[in-house]
Amino acid sequence: MDRSGCSRRQGRLNVNDRRALSAWLERCTFPEAGLPLRCGVSGGADSLALLALAVTAGCEVTAVHVDHGQRKASEGEAERVRSYAASIGAAFESATVDVIPGPNLEARMRAARYDVLGPDSATGHTADDQAETMLINLMRGAGLTGLGAMQPGPRRPILSLRRTDTEAVCTALGWEPFADPSNTDPRFVRNRVRHELLPLLEDIADRDVVPLLVRSSSYARDAADLISRQADAIDPTDAKAIASASTPVASIAVQRWVRSETNDEHPIDSASIGRVLAVARGDSLAAEVSGGWRVSRSQQRLSVGRIGDDA
Repeated sequence: MDRSGCSRRQGRLNVNDRRALSAWLERCTFPEAGLPLRCGVSGGADSLALLALAVTAGCEVTAVHVDHGQRKASEGEAERVRSYAASIGAAFESATVDVIPGPNLEARMRAARYDVLGPDSATGHTADDQAETMLINLMRGAGLTGLGAMQPGPRRPILSLRRTDTEAVCTALGWEPFADPSNTDPRFVRNRVRHELLPLLEDIADRDVVPLLVRSSSYARDAADLISRQADAIDPTDAKAIASASTPVASIAVQRWVRSETNDEHPIDSASIGRVLAVARGDSLAAEVSGGWRVSRSQQRLSVGRIGDDA
């Protein structure tokens, strides 16, 4: 992985630009002014709006461009991001990662990108992304946690905005977003959800379904949070405690534990959770969960390990 250092800040947002962006900023969840914030900026409308709004919020912003090495034109995209960042007083950093084409390309590119950005970085996910994530998790069978999709907050500060909003932010600043051709590649599940499934749902419902899905996601997240608080009292490695708890509470406890142990940002599918609960009950000694991991039981204690490793 190659990195370039931060460029110096050269400009700043003027009063008129800040005034123009203030209406969108009111719907965002940025950290307090003055705090440092790394923003993933690819050059698309969503990430450019993230960059501009973060600066408007008063954060000490570093725009981070990650080149996955999939296209030859990416150097020009990085330079465009550098220019826009400099024009509003944000620092800039770029990195090139080597992601080899093959299975699970989308997931591997995402993992490489987050490795560069770091755990406290901000991304330009919008309400449209939230609706897509809910549908993707629904198809994965991820259960209540998955239906809750992405957690709002400083890591996803523009999650209440629509893509039309981010495009309008760029228009207000006179910025020209880059259209990434990979965003229409049908090899990626999200693209098919975005360009095929959502339009079909809107045609059937005869309305914009994104607000409906986002609202339902919020309800699911609230319900999952309530159950999660009850799950706080359970030791997820205690097979007896898991087996005796109600299924919803035990499922949330196991979900959080497995994701933490495997460092997986995505919800574990409900079938895997069911297999882990069976292990806790003593129906089996071990069960496979997603990503090449398994949960095993020994002397009434549960543990997570790689498939193929010694138990």
